[in-house]
Amino acid sequence: MEDSVKFMRDLSLKYGPVTRTWIVHKLAFIIRKPELLETILTSTKYITKSSLYDFLDLWLGDGLLLSTGSKWHSRRKIITPAFHFKILEDFVEIFDRQSKILAKKLVKHADGKEFNIYPYVTLAALDVVCETAMGTKIDAQTDPDCEYVRAVAEVTTILTNRFINIWYRSDFIFKIFAPEMKKRQDHVIDLLHNFTESIIEDRRKSLLAEQADEEIENNDDVGTKKKLALLDVLLQSTVDGKPLTNADIREEVDTFMFEGHDTTTSAMSFTLYCLSRHPEVQNRAFQEICAVIGTDKNKPVTYRDLQDLKYLECVIKESMRLYPSVPIIGRKMIEDTKIGDYIFPADSNVNVPIYVILKDPKLFPEPEKFDPDRHLLENSNDKTNPYSYIPFSAGPRNCIGQKFAMLEMKSTVSKMLRYYELLPMGPEPIPVINLVLRSANGIHIGIKERQY
Repeated sequence: MEDSVKFMRDLSLKYGPVTRTWIVHKLAFIIRKPELLETILTSTKYITKSSLYDFLDLWLGDGLLLSTGSKWHSRRKIITPAFHFKILEDFVEIFDRQSKILAKKLVKHADGKEFNIYPYVTLAALDVVCETAMGTKIDAQTDPDCEYVRAVAEVTTILTNRFINIWYRSDFIFKIFAPEMKKRQDHVIDLLHNFTESIIEDRRKSLLAEQADEEIENNDDVGTKKKLALLDVLLQSTVDGKPLTNADIREEVDTFMFEGHDTTTSAMSFTLYCLSRHPEVQNRAFQEICAVIGTDKNKPVTYRDLQDLKYLECVIKESMRLYPSVPIIGRKMIEDTKIGDYIFPADSNVNVPIYVILKDPKLFPEPEKFDPDRHLLENSNDKTNPYSYIPFSAGPRNCIGQKFAMLEMKSTVSKMLRYYELLPMGPEPIPVINLVLRSANGIHIGIKERQY
């Protein structure tokens, strides 16, 4: 879907910050005006996702990404505590361990020759999200032929094809014109659902047997606190006094699995690419890492260390400005709606082209320039509308895991810089919108062992 980026940009430049178009039989608006976006994204009225997401429900069900109304509100309330800083602090050890495995897996490329970093980062992110979401290890980095790992890769490919081909978004048309792909889709989704359900059932039995709440309190007393995965939080939650069913929990775990590995893979890969092309930024980030963590590349990082990597955070933010993991988001208007001078009819889709907004020269001077300093606190402009920079979306439906993601990205990128110098090698990426932002030709860099 290489042309979709150009399509959105050209429409916006030609027709202004609010553009109306038809996508097959659906009326759609493309909005890149921050003032309008603020009204839409901050309101609890406009939280219904656009039809852009409909075909994902086979895998994700009615989880947090796709649900709306009271169900979305109750689930959001349940899941928010799973991202409390105390739980995130426990996850740092997982981030550190998996990023170390990644760094050691890449030693074979430390000959200075170009290679595609994306597939390596994908497996590392999958290991992280499995352990933090489900509390189970799949060892994707050491066993990429694992059935679950292959199923995730295949379903992502199939859903990407359905996203690219707008006709395939219709289940009816997809079944008629791509029967073999439909058959494979149903098979791998069954595999994913069965895996998640078996983990849920095992975890539920384990928590009941151990009387988890009491054990956690007792463990706190002796300093051996039990780590809580997202799954544990869901298993211990209730709605109207009733526990969530296995199906309810599976929806949320699968949603986190989907949202939590592809998006961070994209962000980390493009960040490593940007660092490889800007040695002065890379050196400054490395110096900060040495000042905060030290020069022992094997020393585990702490939550506080990651918090203190302020410049690295600016580097990641600037990379996400140029290459936002989620390049477009959408809402559906459930009734005729007037916002400012514009009327949006019922059942129309409102698309927010984040990729275009983040490169608007009126919002970001020299938009093609990679400049992490623009995100430093002292350079922030009080007059800039905060809805100009929304790589994690914004408002009540913003990314619930953005703090999780930033910690994981800081951990992985800092580990790479501690082990390797990143070299500007290989072709320039060709950004394409395939569920998340990817590159049509991979994300290529070179590495050589870091000398201290």
